[in-house]
Amino acid sequence: MTPAMKSLARTPGFSSPFDTIAEQYDATFTASTIGRVQRDQVWDELKRSFRPGDRILDIGCGTGVDARFLAEHGIEVVACDNSVSMLRVAERRIAELPQPPGSVQLRLLPAEEISSLSGDARFDGALSNFGAVNCVEDMAKLASDLTLLLKPGANLLLCLMGPLCLWETVWYLLRGEFAKAFRRFHCGGVAARLGDGAVVQVHYPFLRSIRRVFAPAFSLKTIRGIGVAVPPSYLEAWARRFPGIVRLGANADLFLGRCPGLRVFADHVLLRFERTRHE
Repeated sequence: MTPAMKSLARTPGFSSPFDTIAEQYDATFTASTIGRVQRDQVWDELKRSFRPGDRILDIGCGTGVDARFLAEHGIEVVACDNSVSMLRVAERRIAELPQPPGSVQLRLLPAEEISSLSGDARFDGALSNFGAVNCVEDMAKLASDLTLLLKPGANLLLCLMGPLCLWETVWYLLRGEFAKAFRRFHCGGVAARLGDGAVVQVHYPFLRSIRRVFAPAFSLKTIRGIGVAVPPSYLEAWARRFPGIVRLGANADLFLGRCPGLRVFADHVLLRFERTRHE
């Protein structure tokens, strides 16, 4: 465990709701049929956005899957998360890499406190994958912090859960679970139960509000839907019964995920911002 992780791990009462799912996360999502398909789509964008030798900030790194991928491609990663248990899994994953061309530094640091990194050199880019920023209460502060941390011209990739997941709405309507069908429309967010009584507040912002919060320091360059035809991860049991349909959905998403008017109906929406050269 890195020194930064140890210091907070010893803090009395320190814990994160995500500690309760850390050991099961990779089995339920990373290694799942749906998880692999959706992550491959995000990795395609990571390869387009970052280059070997870049120094990248990974916000809400979880079990370190993306950090390891970037390190394998020659990128230096500062990977932050607010869960000690998630970072322990990440540490094991990174330790499995025999001298990768890049590197990973794990930090026990909530997204709300990344401004503490401002004393370091500026980053060449940043990412936050699969809804980590949906759990951030003050998105404006996050945008302000990233303005200070990223170099002009840097790419910022945010993969977040939007409010218009067609799969989710139809699935729960057919099951008669109307509250779940429209839960993403709650302006104040919804309480998500993770396990062992742990609860986290999740927000589902509209694209226009995200664009407004990050302007003018960041300019939105591309939008890609992740999981338009591929269902959300909680439908994994269904996906295993019908793998052929999932493969068809993955191929369809190569077009649908970039199609204006349809891409916003995805389980996740991947936004690529560019740090402007003036504020």
